[in-house]
Amino acid sequence: MQKIIYFVEDDPTVNLLIQETLNENNFEAVGFFDPLVFLKKMESLRPDLIILDIMLPNMNGYDVIKILKNNKNYEEIPVIMLTAKSSELDIVQGLDMGASDYITKPFGLLEFISRINVNLRKVSMTQDKILTCRDLTLNSVQHKVYFKGKPIEFTAKEYDILELLMQNVSIVVTRKQLLKKIWGFDFQPKHELLICISK
Repeated sequence: MQKIIYFVEDDPTVNLLIQETLNENNFEAVGFFDPLVFLKKMESLRPDLIILDIMLPNMNGYDVIKILKNNKNYEEIPVIMLTAKSSELDIVQGLDMGASDYITKPFGLLEFISRINVNLRKVSMTQDKILTCRDLTLNSVQHKVYFKGKPIEFTAKEYDILELLMQNVSIVVTRKQLLKKIWGFDFQPKHELLICISK
């Protein structure tokens, strides 16, 4: 499936270069000159990755990434800062605010694409550890559960049971399986119990 990449770059020459480079590497690229237009587009279609300049009209890149990382719907999307601001302080600030990578201009196109691919692979590995079922989301990396985006508390065993059930959505889990996987007991109970959660 073709990955969607949004990029915000107000320099027409660099904007065109990014567009052509991404298209040539089989990405669906959508470019923006104005961060306000970009943020509006985010409300209707989420990309797989965002490339963001810092010096932009109406709002700088730091303000944009702050908005993205404070929104539950966008916080997991990797953001690569692509900018002429190349001091160590600028780089540290961008990474501390939540950027997953930082590329300084001028930049090499091969390295540019390589960095994008690395960040997309990281997302893919993380997504394998995020389970969803209707309004429930379980993040096995953070060991957290969310209901409609709000965190809810579970004991360790409750979490383990929920994780097992969400790993087997629409599949019946027996009492024997629960006892073995959660408590480490390996025996046949006198009365069987069947549990299943559906999509």
